[in-house]
Amino acid sequence: MLEELTVKDFALIESDYLEFTKGFTVLSGETGAGKSILIGALSFLLGGKAEVSQIRAGKNEASVSGVFCIKPPAKIRQLKDDEEAENAYEWLESHGIQIENNRVLLRRFIRDTGKSGAWINDTPVTRTDLAQFSSFLVDIHGQHEHQSLMKVPEHRKFLDSRAGIVAEVDEFKKVFALLVEKRRLFAEYSMSESERLKKFEMMSFAIQEISEAKLKKDEDVTLEEEESRLISFEKIYSDVEEINNLLSSESAIIDLLKKARRSSSHLCEMDKSVSKLDERIESAFYELSDISDEFESYKRSLVFDPARLQQVQDRLSLIFNLKKKYASSVNAPLSEVFKYFEEAQAYVQENSDGNNKKDILAQEIKQLEKEVLQRATVISNKRKAAAQVLGPEVDSILKNLGMVGTKFGVSIKEKEGSELVQKCGPYGIDDVEFLISANPGSPLMPLAKIASGGELSRVMLALKTIFAQSDSVETLIFDEIDTGIGGEVAVAVGSHLRKLAQNRQIFCITHLASIAVYADNQIKIEKAVSGGITSSNVHEVRGEERVTEIARMLSGDSDTSQSLEHARTLLNKYSGGI
Repeated sequence: MLEELTVKDFALIESDYLEFTKGFTVLSGETGAGKSILIGALSFLLGGKAEVSQIRAGKNEASVSGVFCIKPPAKIRQLKDDEEAENAYEWLESHGIQIENNRVLLRRFIRDTGKSGAWINDTPVTRTDLAQFSSFLVDIHGQHEHQSLMKVPEHRKFLDSRAGIVAEVDEFKKVFALLVEKRRLFAEYSMSESERLKKFEMMSFAIQEISEAKLKKDEDVTLEEEESRLISFEKIYSDVEEINNLLSSESAIIDLLKKARRSSSHLCEMDKSVSKLDERIESAFYELSDISDEFESYKRSLVFDPARLQQVQDRLSLIFNLKKKYASSVNAPLSEVFKYFEEAQAYVQENSDGNNKKDILAQEIKQLEKEVLQRATVISNKRKAAAQVLGPEVDSILKNLGMVGTKFGVSIKEKEGSELVQKCGPYGIDDVEFLISANPGSPLMPLAKIASGGELSRVMLALKTIFAQSDSVETLIFDEIDTGIGGEVAVAVGSHLRKLAQNRQIFCITHLASIAVYADNQIKIEKAVSGGITSSNVHEVRGEERVTEIARMLSGDSDTSQSLEHARTLLNKYSGGI
């Protein structure tokens, strides 16, 4: 749930801070006041496009931040490499981001240079990461980017949620992944015998050559450092000699410090106030004396060994050749040679059984194909059963939402292909897509291609009403939901939003009073001009100010007693008073 939102220099908004609560919140304002700008700012925060044009005129940076309260799941899984997070907590855990008091802070900025940045708590993240994580928090429906119904792959997720088979599909995905891996291994064994033997010999030779080299971790780095020292021996010796002369020769630093120390000690006997300075001179004397001794010891250890230089260079040449053969480049880290060695060992071990291993794989694949087909068929049947129920459910709600005569359907087609592996995907044998017929007698057509923004929002409202108990996204935002509706339909839309807000946090941009009066909270966006600069001001309206705003939405005039009384009556009836 979104608790706080701070927007600074974003589009027409100069600076706004808002606090939100649970329930149904309406955003209202006159046409052109900038209602969608606030949603645009939130979309930007959630990973939407970052563009320089979003920065307020005359400013060099726009920023948005938000605090979200996240309901902890009953259980947080420890994800494996091939597993995807199913909720916000799992995503944070898998990315090493800590959460305190069930709250998380999202921040994002865009500068006039085009540079942008984003954080989840104190951890910098990419736009992709931000969008992925925020998809667990907020779903925006309307003219902005978070339009789940425009993404056909999301339709399968909705249907699986309605069918109650999300966990079953996850298990199927694991079995299917195992089948794909077995097929890959089988293909390795199915290459021609000469090719297989050639690769086997090549890998065996690589194992022998790398083993004989007896490489050590980061050995190349250590040897390069030693080579540099040996090649630069004369210069190193000369520099050390000069340092020693400066430190400890007659009239050098230490000798001068010794004299200063004697004078300082004598002075201290006469005036105790300089005792601290005396201690510092003494400390400097001993420290430099110790440094001088260390450099003298280092000089005695310096030995130029041409034979050792040759050994180092020979060893580096060997490593160079190994990298050339088994790493991505000669400048690659030595770890890539070790990785190739491990891969070669695995290949040789897997292929040492020859055709016997191939026969074993063939049997395993046969069993897995049978299991995949059985599981996929069961899943497909459950999807079809759920689709039969989902269609009439959505139709009933759409009728109340002003889409009379609209028919909603679910297309479930078997994937194309001539073999099992081609017919089946990681989620089964089905291609799922939502269909809609907006007019009586018209055929069902793809929802993502046919429906308008307002229709998509109402279809989503219908789906979210149905899925309210199983969907984990807590904050829903509806934009353009009142397009082309009014009267009783608008009342029905408001009623549905209020019902949905019993278990979710709902935001809705609307110009209809018959929707706004159902809201628990109302935010007004106003446009103002000051000093020739236009800005949008955002604030919550309560009490009589809300009555005035509802009256304006009803008749365009908030000054008449009739419109004010009508507004007060509606608020008392649908919102429990003002």
